[in-house]
Amino acid sequence: MTPVALNAARRTADVTALADGAPLDVLVIGGGITGAGVALDAASRGLSVALVEKHDLAFGTSRWSSKLVHGGLRYLATGNVGIARRSAVERGILMTRNAPHLVRAMPQLVPLLPSMGHAERALVRAGFLAGDVLRKTAGTPSSVLPRSRRISAQRVIEMAATVRRDGLDGGLLAFDGQLIDDARLVIAVARTAAQRGARILTYVAASEATGTSARLTDQRSGESFDVSARAVINATGVWAGEIDPALKLRPSRGTHLVFDAETFGNPTAALTIPIPGEINRFIFAMPEQLGRVYLGLTDEDAPGAIPDVPQPSPDEIGFLLQTVNTALEITLDDSDVIGAYAGLRPLIDTGEGRTADVSRDHAIVDSDSGVISVIGGKLTEYRRMAQDVLDHAVAQRGLTAGACRTHDLPLVGALTNPGSDVALTTDLPESLIARYGAEAGNVVATARCERPTDPVVDGIDVTRAEFEYAITHEGALGVGDILDRRTRIGLVAADRERVVGVAEEFLTRFA
Repeated sequence: MTPVALNAARRTADVTALADGAPLDVLVIGGGITGAGVALDAASRGLSVALVEKHDLAFGTSRWSSKLVHGGLRYLATGNVGIARRSAVERGILMTRNAPHLVRAMPQLVPLLPSMGHAERALVRAGFLAGDVLRKTAGTPSSVLPRSRRISAQRVIEMAATVRRDGLDGGLLAFDGQLIDDARLVIAVARTAAQRGARILTYVAASEATGTSARLTDQRSGESFDVSARAVINATGVWAGEIDPALKLRPSRGTHLVFDAETFGNPTAALTIPIPGEINRFIFAMPEQLGRVYLGLTDEDAPGAIPDVPQPSPDEIGFLLQTVNTALEITLDDSDVIGAYAGLRPLIDTGEGRTADVSRDHAIVDSDSGVISVIGGKLTEYRRMAQDVLDHAVAQRGLTAGACRTHDLPLVGALTNPGSDVALTTDLPESLIARYGAEAGNVVATARCERPTDPVVDGIDVTRAEFEYAITHEGALGVGDILDRRTRIGLVAADRERVVGVAEEFLTRFA
């Protein structure tokens, strides 16, 4: 099977087909992880589906996460056993069946420092043991996610070289799921949906939505037209109220800082640091792709107008630096920060209290207009959210559809996906395989550019072939699509400036 190609030509053909009245069972509004998941679920059940997104895929909250596929330990500690168990199950599905090429085991290291009392240590250890039980109950083998354990002070220093040495009494080590990148997961889900016939349309805005219709506007041409569908699903996350003003959401801002990995001594584990005065809340300094470390995250109320691109506040930056320094031998300050980002969690408004304490559960809401909305939730549970809202839509609208198939459906790039290129060779860059899995060989094989395996610029391990593939196969239509979502070069402004000319050149040639 030829790897599915999302590109400008396919988009034009799909927009034209919808404008000409192509029949639709399901119209999905929103191109984040939830919307992409809904489109895949619908297409894999044999329904005709179109997804529309007014910006690019993963433009909103879905690219601003911690890149973690959580096993639900935090929710278990707060007594929400249902979310904890579902999270562990969904993590296992992603790591063993859907996307083992995009999600890997991440060591989480809690250094045992003098500031951490016996009661706190016992609580963390008990939590890690409960996490082991969750993993086992969810059916995820220890070969995929190793068991938690205590390690020596020397081993702690080997894994996180900048950890505070004075009084270090070893560490507690556990494992969770880590995405190579959240936006790449969205792209993979969307392309897998397209592989099964879904029309994936970026830069198409929806308005005047009802239960069976919507007005679509092509943001690139300015043309508008009406479409009909048997079900319209609102999966716009924190922006859901723009489609159904009756929905009540309470956005919460989560901020991360970006560092050069060398600043942290090139760690191999996520340094996990308790927040002083809090129970079961931590910040994480996580080793990431492109030689970076992401430090996060905050949980702050974000009332008022919802920006397209949220910005970190000075207080959040100061809080993260202050907290991480409690566990470091070195002292970090603003000059060490090479980038920062913030995202808004689409929490369901349950009234008063801190956003950190608001449930991460999801809900399905039928609006007076007939639009079906899925709100709340979190990235780890995107597949389950999609299944729930599609089950609801099928029942409500009498759609002729098969049962949900996504539980065992590998995404593009998984070795078991029939549309993936399994010819992985040792001469492919490791970073390319980490981002594309079994499709890595095809990225290079289909490239028409010169020197396809060379980096786009010195010092950044993104190849020239990846820029081309973003345009020819992954639906990138502009510079921001390439630099800020298909790759994450743009998280560091200085790196972005170095490659923007290369991206413009590739768009001129291959778009």
